[in-house]
Amino acid sequence: MTDRTSRATCASGTSRTRPAAPGRTKSGARLPSRRPMRFLLPVLLLVALVAMLMLRGYVHSEILADHRVRPPAPSDKVPQQVLEGGPVIDARDPERPAEALRVPRHKLVLTFDDGPDPVWTPKVLDKLREHRAHGVFFVTGAMAARHPGLVERMVREGHEVGLHTFNHPDLSYQSKGRIDWELTQNQLSLAGAAGIRTSLFRPPYSSFADAFDNANWPVTEYIGGRGYITVVNDTDSEDWKRPGVDRIVANATPRGGDGAIVLLHDSGGDRSQTLAALDRLLPQLRAQGYEFTNLTEALGAPGAHTPVTGFELWRGRAFVAAVGVSEGVTDALVVCLAVVGVLVLARFGLMLLLSWAHARRTRSSRFSWGPPVTEPVSVLVPAYNEAKCIENTVRSLMGGEHPVEVIVVDDGSTDGTARIVEDLGLPGVRVVRQLNAGKPAALNRGLAEARHDLVVMMDGDTVFEPSTVRELVQPFGDHRVGAVAGNAKVGNKDTLIGSWQHIEYVMGFNLDRRMYDVLRCMPTIPGAVGAFRRSALARVGGMSDDTLAEDTDITMALHREGWRVVYAENARAWTEAPQTVRQLWSQRYRWSYGTMQAIWKHRRALVEGGASGRFGRVGLPLVSLFMVLAPLLAPLIDVFLLYGLVFGPTLRTVAAWLGVLAVQAACAAFAFRLDRERLVHLVSLPLQQLLYRQLMYVVLLQSWVTALSGGRLRWQKLRRTGTVGSPGGAPGGTLGGTVPAAHRPAARERRPVG
Repeated sequence: MTDRTSRATCASGTSRTRPAAPGRTKSGARLPSRRPMRFLLPVLLLVALVAMLMLRGYVHSEILADHRVRPPAPSDKVPQQVLEGGPVIDARDPERPAEALRVPRHKLVLTFDDGPDPVWTPKVLDKLREHRAHGVFFVTGAMAARHPGLVERMVREGHEVGLHTFNHPDLSYQSKGRIDWELTQNQLSLAGAAGIRTSLFRPPYSSFADAFDNANWPVTEYIGGRGYITVVNDTDSEDWKRPGVDRIVANATPRGGDGAIVLLHDSGGDRSQTLAALDRLLPQLRAQGYEFTNLTEALGAPGAHTPVTGFELWRGRAFVAAVGVSEGVTDALVVCLAVVGVLVLARFGLMLLLSWAHARRTRSSRFSWGPPVTEPVSVLVPAYNEAKCIENTVRSLMGGEHPVEVIVVDDGSTDGTARIVEDLGLPGVRVVRQLNAGKPAALNRGLAEARHDLVVMMDGDTVFEPSTVRELVQPFGDHRVGAVAGNAKVGNKDTLIGSWQHIEYVMGFNLDRRMYDVLRCMPTIPGAVGAFRRSALARVGGMSDDTLAEDTDITMALHREGWRVVYAENARAWTEAPQTVRQLWSQRYRWSYGTMQAIWKHRRALVEGGASGRFGRVGLPLVSLFMVLAPLLAPLIDVFLLYGLVFGPTLRTVAAWLGVLAVQAACAAFAFRLDRERLVHLVSLPLQQLLYRQLMYVVLLQSWVTALSGGRLRWQKLRRTGTVGSPGGAPGGTLGGTVPAAHRPAARERRPVG
């Protein structure tokens, strides 16, 4: 076992009668399973997140966007009356030639493209209201859906609204289906924002009427056939170039009292020059007798707006509402991503600093816990169906450098575990049998049988080095120390999954322990290798089965009683980590859920005084933040990585991810050097970040779902290979065979724990 070792073997009940098999009644009938529902919710959350990101990408022109602009083409197929006519093209009647209309003299139609913009459009509207002028806003569907209130204000204040497509593509490159989609989605946004449809349309990248060519004229004819009037311009202010206020005013001023359709922009960047130009242009032209009207008013035509009712209205509102939700959620996610980034970097920095300080202090020649501890120790080995592992476990204790008595508590095994130990005939080894009652009960039974004050607890599939017990009990030279966490190691680290867990143990668990030791708020003594004072355990009532993480539970209880809990880096124990994804899922699911239970159980420490309050206001927030909350938000890094890879900017996204990976690699290398491990296993770090970490995310999410839904878990025994050999004692060395048993993810369960 390892860091949450106990979790693996934990049984949560005290009943002494064997229960029905999980998922069945005592008569053998299968019970309805809630597992599919617990799996379904994380999947639905993921689908909802992906849908919101896709919608956001769509309305931000990151998905389905086409930024190509066609160069000029011949215009021999464009009607001459269009090329020489006005900027209003009416091609709605296929039986009649297209008309190119001009605005009457002393009529000025101000048109604004590409909005609405949340910064500049309100200021443009304010200027028009100030000067009692109206205009036409050609809005994109994407911007209208994101800022519906501005579209509603345009209509309410008497301006006309026209279509400018949804995502602003050059329609001469698009199929008829895409053109229809752009128009339909643009109208859908208008319906949701202001409850209207419009008959006005301006093509993206359009210019004067004489700029129509053989590529874009067929598009104009097709759109006319759909009932739209195409509006270009005959007076370009060129404000998009930001040439200065004087130049914009000069460009927008018609010659000799001619009517005009003036092209301006209320979006697409800094429009302060446009605003200043309006302040000068409007009074100046009004003094020359110009009226600033809507297009249909200037032409004496019916209004461009038609109210939308019924299903189309509600469909539009639903679309705009969905866009609003996606905008709000993704904005919140971006903030969360920034928070996660800060937390991750802060955690790495804190871990590196404090773990270095811990190593420097404990490795100093002047450091001492106090008088050497030489008194005998009771080693408790709770075992349930450990026939494949138990001999190696017991023999590793017999080869130790510290005097021990070994108490193997057989918790109702059915595979002859107890008989194997008895047949070894080893001195100082006792077997205590009990009906299956779970790991906490087995440990409490062992405590009752123990003869010594110092007690070491380990798992039945864990192997100690010769020096492990001696190193583990030395901190008890300090009378303030109530418990000691050992250094759990992954033995089967030569497999891919094993190497990923090896990185996690060294970089995460053991580096974390150094940090928590310095902060005096160690959250967990691993069930695979931990030591306790019996007096300290007695003060907290022994091992509890209140949670699935009895190792975390007992550690927090000791903190609250005022005991110090420290880390002994040289007390190494070798464990066999899960070798399949299914086993790993089962183990980590219960670790995560059990940790949440323990945090909730000890929540009152937040408001208590003394040692309990110190742990509650330092330890609990750190554990909750770094072990529960931050990991829950960390997937955002990968979500945005995937989004950036698919929809861009790809190079910057890859560079950012490589930067994060470099930071993690540096931290991992430091942790490996500190733990005297070979760096070769870090070769699998990139894959761990891409694959293994995602599995841990889903496990944590499912744990949250289980906790919030009141789900109940059962422990399941993980299969062991029994290949743990007698340790060689060398740091980071192999253990004669494959190697050890990892954080016991399996265990016997009496009844489900809620």
